Amino acid sequence: MSLQRITDSLNTLFTSHAIVFWHDAEGEFSSTVDNVSLENVNLVRLNEMPALQVKIDIERQPEQRWLLYSPYPAPDPNKDWLLDVRLRSKSFFADSTSMVLDDLGLSLQSLRGHLKERAKFLRAKDRVERLKRLVVPTDGADDLDRKMLSVLTRADQPELFSILQRLFSALVSDGEVELNTQPKIWQDIIANDLGEAFWLLVKTQLGYSEHEPSLRDLLFRILVTDFCRSLLVEPPESLNHFVLSDRNLAANASIFASRWRSDLTHYTSYNQVTSDVGHDLALIQVLSGLSADILRDVMTFEEVERRIIGDLKDRVLSGAGAMMDSLDTFIARRRDGHWANKILANTNDVNRALAASYDALEAAAAFLRLKTKYKDGFSFASAEVGYTSYQTELFRFDQLYRHFNRATEFVEPMGWAVLHELKQVIEAAYSGWFIPQLSSAWTKILEGDEGLLSSWQIPGVINQQNFFSQIVAPLSDGGAKRIFVIISDACRYEVAEELVKVINSKSRIKATLSSQLGVLPSYTGLGMASLLPHQTLAYKNISSLDLAADGKTVSSMDQRNVHLGLYSGVVIKYEDLLAMGKDKGREFVRERQLIYIYHDRIDLLGDKQSSETKTFEAAADTIAELGQLVSFIINSLNGSNVLVTADHGFIYQESPLKEADKSTLTEQPEGTLKAKKRYLLGKGIGSNNKVWSGNTAMTSGTEPEGSLDFWIPKGANRFHFAGGARFVHGSAMPQEIVIPVITVRESESELTKAKAVSISLLGASNKIVTNTQRFEFIQNEAISEKVLARSFVISLRDGEKSISDEQTVTFDSTSQLLDERKRSLLLTILSGSYDRNKDYYLIARDAATKVEVLRVPLKVDLAFSNDF
Repeated sequence: MSLQRITDSLNTLFTSHAIVFWHDAEGEFSSTVDNVSLENVNLVRLNEMPALQVKIDIERQPEQRWLLYSPYPAPDPNKDWLLDVRLRSKSFFADSTSMVLDDLGLSLQSLRGHLKERAKFLRAKDRVERLKRLVVPTDGADDLDRKMLSVLTRADQPELFSILQRLFSALVSDGEVELNTQPKIWQDIIANDLGEAFWLLVKTQLGYSEHEPSLRDLLFRILVTDFCRSLLVEPPESLNHFVLSDRNLAANASIFASRWRSDLTHYTSYNQVTSDVGHDLALIQVLSGLSADILRDVMTFEEVERRIIGDLKDRVLSGAGAMMDSLDTFIARRRDGHWANKILANTNDVNRALAASYDALEAAAAFLRLKTKYKDGFSFASAEVGYTSYQTELFRFDQLYRHFNRATEFVEPMGWAVLHELKQVIEAAYSGWFIPQLSSAWTKILEGDEGLLSSWQIPGVINQQNFFSQIVAPLSDGGAKRIFVIISDACRYEVAEELVKVINSKSRIKATLSSQLGVLPSYTGLGMASLLPHQTLAYKNISSLDLAADGKTVSSMDQRNVHLGLYSGVVIKYEDLLAMGKDKGREFVRERQLIYIYHDRIDLLGDKQSSETKTFEAAADTIAELGQLVSFIINSLNGSNVLVTADHGFIYQESPLKEADKSTLTEQPEGTLKAKKRYLLGKGIGSNNKVWSGNTAMTSGTEPEGSLDFWIPKGANRFHFAGGARFVHGSAMPQEIVIPVITVRESESELTKAKAVSISLLGASNKIVTNTQRFEFIQNEAISEKVLARSFVISLRDGEKSISDEQTVTFDSTSQLLDERKRSLLLTILSGSYDRNKDYYLIARDAATKVEVLRVPLKVDLAFSNDF
């Protein structure tokens, strides 16, 4: 401390105290104390003047100020002749240790010796400044060491778990894990003589005590302990020696592991480090003898997740009875964990592939259950029955097949073989059973004098060419000021059904799904024209196959725009409308009563050989984009009446087609004008018993003089495979001609307000007596279109401090039965001392918004510990 700083500090003390003791324990300032310039202060060297004389002088001069300097430490109070004077005085220290003590605001003088031992750490001003922000006046030596370790590791919090997160994360450098390395922050700990303090802290909180401790060994023990504590059987013998021996403190290892993998800042390092640890432990061999049920609650290693997926896959393949009934619950538990977490699935390939694996299993199990229901195939008494059966339930086959294959698209790039066998089974069930069985049954209601092809009418079902007159016009006649019509190319019925769920998850919006019987052949030009307002529809130019509405060609966007202008309408592409934004969009639609919006994603990719394998990706994008578009219309353009439909559907299968899937024509009939994979158009082409045939006057409502004959292949066959054959449309299968119509209305009704589901805690016990505690919750309502599934993060807390691990639980049951809406979880409580009379809280927060939704007071009295 400089002479000027000493002078300033002493002057400050003398403003409130007449007597100041200065014990310079090492005599550091003995030769310079006389140079301290203090006005009206008597300097007394206690080593040169007897104590009695000092007392007499002070008593005789009560108005005088005194600086009592000694080059020795302060005496023991029992031997202090000036104790009475000291009790009404102030003490001053000027040595470097005292300066630090003062700078840090510490009140315990007994820390002086400890601070000397930490001289290396205290040399760096920036470290001292960061330490200042952490210390409190009552901190002891252990507290200081812990906070110094926090400073050196740049931990988020001055506690062991945060320090360990930094140390273990530092084992990863440039994406590579080196378990045997000593990271720089560990070297800093050793260089600053804090290694012993670190291992003492670890021993105190984790019970880890080794003759030659190491970060690698500590890491292995923490992870193996967490793994073994979660097993439903005794730990494998090959891992038993890694388990931390103190069973009370071992619970803390699980809490640390849980926090590390749940931390959005450090979870990447957790994934990388545990991958290497799992490899070194030969975990694949260890897991080979453990079933998914035994591993149900284990979240430690990626290998565990893959083992569970493999086991569940085998169950799906075998249709394992009661085990299959609990599959959905099992999968929900794993999705709430780390490796298949929906949030993390969007951040890296591994988590995405693992989450997708469960999506695939879920879809496959549902597909095979549905197949079992229809094990004898399909039979329809009439076209009406067949049509209704498809839009009521049979579309699920197409939807689940899409969900399964979309999920595998995220898994296969990882090189994992876990779903290969299941994919073959699903493909065989879809392409080799469902499509042929449906084709056979559908053929019977299409053909014959009374078949659907003879009338193309189904009772109670609107034909696509009557879309405007029977669906749009009544809205306008009913007072609708403005109507938005969204037409998504090739958006088939099952895709629209999923879209409705997305739309209905939004507040103030209510969507309902119906359908219309599509035109034949089911291709874009005819489908688009049929959806326009018109009195007559006809092929105007036979050579180009241009279609005319009320005599005006409507084959192009510009031509449709001119036509809609007659109805105070306009045509615009989806992306162009969104690009306008709110203000320009409102200006664009202000003077219009009818806005047709064209969206093209599925057909754009599916109808090209180079991109047809992206059909299901395009379907997923379509759902997201149309959901966004509907919200934009309702919320930004003040639209209150929106219709979503399509020009046609599609058929798609993953497996390459075979010759048996081809309806080979030896030659095109005379008069053919256009020949595609699923339809053939012409004039006077006659009929053929190998195909279904007809005229657009019957199936599309075209004027007799402006109609064309068509041939379409039977069932799901193709005329040829050129230009790609997996994605097709044009014929009369339900996937192609059951055209969705979604009616969307804005509403302020309470019934249209979406809300997240709520939960309640079951059971009356309010005391925790073991370090693992099971809690049971109930979902208060069944999930519906307007009651949305919700994930909660649940933990025990002391104020804002967590005293347990955090568990994520998703409540998404659609059941009306209370017992089927129950979920339980096991929380591990941090070992330590708890005030048995104090309230701690079980808290549930929304996983997405962090909003607290449940707070229950509990007492903690850890009288017992659970074995594992």
